[in-house]
This record gives sequence, structure tokens and C-alpha cells, in this order.
Amino acid sequence: FSLMKLKKKRNIIYVLPAHKGPSGGSKVIYQHSELINKFEINNISSQILHLKKKKLSKLSLSFKKRVFTKPSKKYGWYANEMKAVNSFIPPSSWAKNKILIKNDMNFNPKTDFVIIPEIWAHFAIDFLIKKKIKYSIFVQGFYHMNSFYDHKKLSESYEKAEFIITTSEETYKCIKFIFPNCKNKILKINLSIDHKKFKTPFKKNNLITLMPRKLGDHFHILSLLLFKKLPKKWKIESLSNLDEKKLFEKLGKSKIFLSFSYLEGFGLPPLEAAIAGNKVIGYSGGGGREYWTKPIFDEIQPGNIKHFCEKILDTVNNFPKDWHKKTFSRRKKLINKYSPTNENKLIKKLINKVHSCYN
Repeated sequence: FSLMKLKKKRNIIYVLPAHKGPSGGSKVIYQHSELINKFEINNISSQILHLKKKKLSKLSLSFKKRVFTKPSKKYGWYANEMKAVNSFIPPSSWAKNKILIKNDMNFNPKTDFVIIPEIWAHFAIDFLIKKKIKYSIFVQGFYHMNSFYDHKKLSESYEKAEFIITTSEETYKCIKFIFPNCKNKILKINLSIDHKKFKTPFKKNNLITLMPRKLGDHFHILSLLLFKKLPKKWKIESLSNLDEKKLFEKLGKSKIFLSFSYLEGFGLPPLEAAIAGNKVIGYSGGGGREYWTKPIFDEIQPGNIKHFCEKILDTVNNFPKDWHKKTFSRRKKLINKYSPTNENKLIKKLINKVHSCYN
């Protein structure tokens, strides 16, 4: 008899900037890496590599910004300006279980498959392609794709990728439009929401909630318009800087959620609010268009704050009775489409695509 050779264990390495601030994109990547390690398909594991800019590169960039006003074609974080962070501790909400962290920038072309974010597409040009390392680009937001001004090199980074990952219909369509040669290698992975985390009370409060992180100035103008017109029995509350448990509790109690989404690849908060039983009013952010349908969602054109105010007042004064019952079937469709089960199936598809790249 002949001994079978042991398969070399392959590794899917996600590359991320080392910052701990609010980042839905980083949280998504942590969850995907965690799932890959959980499934153990085709002897493939996953790690996350956090990079930060070297001190000298930071000083150089700061100097160039002060001295030069004309944009440079060399823009962004390049491999020779980065270093691995081996002491990064992510927020506890990013993952339930232990995440495997990679501590260096050494890659094995035979076993390592690298997934880079769209903001670092140039990392493929100045590092991965030269090292003959297979890679994919994870485009969570079409609006962040232009990470450097050299469009020719940007096109090369996408065309030489094994495949491209995205999370929304908006971004999917935009990638096909910009890079038609890549249309057959786009993998769309639906994000997921665990609806069981929302403990929606039978009777909700007259509460309007919002998360104005990106467009706080729009909310301040809106609050001025609402100041004397909003009925006193209604309250407005910002959900900024809340942990996940408190955030879900507030969304469960509120009746209306105001969306200030801005240039979003997808936009989870409005969808979470809808599943928690809220009427959602505001900006779709672009990526939210795939789920932004009446009667749960009312879209306001960005900047039309007077119309925003009028829609809120109309909703408050004519809030439908039995809203939960009337919108149950619609919310059920959202829950099923953006379920962890669906996301799991697509992550398994991603693992198999990586496996096929080596066969």
C-alpha cells in the first residue's frame, strides 16, 4: 500500500488596520474569521493580521500634507510603510470566541490566502502580486474603493484577484460597472442579524432613537425644526456609545428610528432597528436600498431636512395601531434573508472557493 500525503493546512488571512473605534466592517471580518475556524472545512483555518503605519511614515505623511496641496498618485498605506501589531486586543463585541492573530507580514505562497479590504487594494500591487500570494479583495463599501489615485493600478489589483467579496447589492452592481471583466468572480455574502437578541416588548414607548455618528450636523438642524413641534409625550434619544446589549434594549423599546446613513456599503443600524419593530425614517446611505421598502422604511433624500421633519411629525401624529401585527410578515422576510444560517452557507462557499484556487 502507499501512504497518502497529508494535506498542507491552508490559512485565510484577513488584513485590517489596527484601530479599536466603532467599526462595523472590522466586526464583520472578525465574525467571518471566527466562522471559518469553527467550520474546519478542507483543513482551512483563519487568522487576522493587524497593521499600523511605522512612525517614520506617519511623520513623512504629516509633512507632505502640510507642504504639498496637489494630490499624489502615491496615496494610502503601502507595504513598506506598515508593520504588524502583535499586541492588538479587539473590543469584546467583535467576536464570541478566541480569534487567531497573525503577528508578522511573512506569507507562504503555497498555503496563505490573503483577504484585503477595499481601502488597501494597493497592498496587492506593491506586495502580494510580487510575492505570488493569492488574494481576494473584500469590498464592504463601494464608496471606499478608490484608495489611491492611480486608477490603472487599482484596476490591476481587482483583475488579478482570485475573486472579490461584497456584502450589498449596491456594491455588487458598482463593481460590475467599474470592472466588467470581474463580474463573474464576485461573491456576495449577506450580512446577518440575530433577531433573538432583540427583546421587543409588547407595548413600546413613545421613543424616537437615532445614531447620528457621521451626520451629526444634520441631526442638530433637524432637532431645531422639531424643537417646538414634536408632541411632549414623545422623546428623542441618541444611541451613541452604547454597548450591544443596551443598544438592542433601546431599539426594542423605541417606535421610530431616524437613519443618518452616509455613503454606506450596506448599513446595519437601520435594518437592526426595523427588525426590532421600528418605523425607519431617513437616509438609505446607498447600500441600504436593497432592503429599504415601505411600509417599514421611508426614504428621505439626503439634505432635505424640512421633509425629514415633516415625515417624522406625520408619523408621530398618525402612528399606526397594531404596527407589530401589520408589519410582522415584512419583518419576518428581513429576518430570514439576513439570518446567520444564510451567512453561514455563504462563508462555507467562500472557504470552498479558496480551496479551489489551489487545485
